[in-house]
Amino acid sequence: MSEKLELSIILPASPGRIYQAWLDGEEHGAFTGSPAGVEARVGGSFTAWDGYIWGITLEMEPERRIVQSWRTGDFPAEAPDSRLEVLLEAAVGGARLTLVHTNIPDGQAENYRQGWEDYYFEPMRGYFAGG
Repeated sequence: MSEKLELSIILPASPGRIYQAWLDGEEHGAFTGSPAGVEARVGGSFTAWDGYIWGITLEMEPERRIVQSWRTGDFPAEAPDSRLEVLLEAAVGGARLTLVHTNIPDGQAENYRQGWEDYYFEPMRGYFAGG
């Protein structure tokens, strides 16, 4: 069995701006506050949070959608990669970013829910607001 999360946030930036920042290692690191590396292409690898998170970009639709294989150092060695889908759409006040995170190892989803809030959504609010 595996678990699934879906979370959304409105950020004060355009979908294109968020898309570009997600796929740029320097900016990804700047909005999370921790080192990241991204090869911005289908088949390209990425790391975030100083290597705690890693995976491969599987699909890209400019300014709309990013799909990545995704895992952390907390995944059991035998667990398959999870799948992260980043969906972007224009919204009042900027853009709605929706994360659909599937195939999370059993028992870990709630920890990742809190992690997305604390280590992505909260710092991204400040970053895209310019503060």
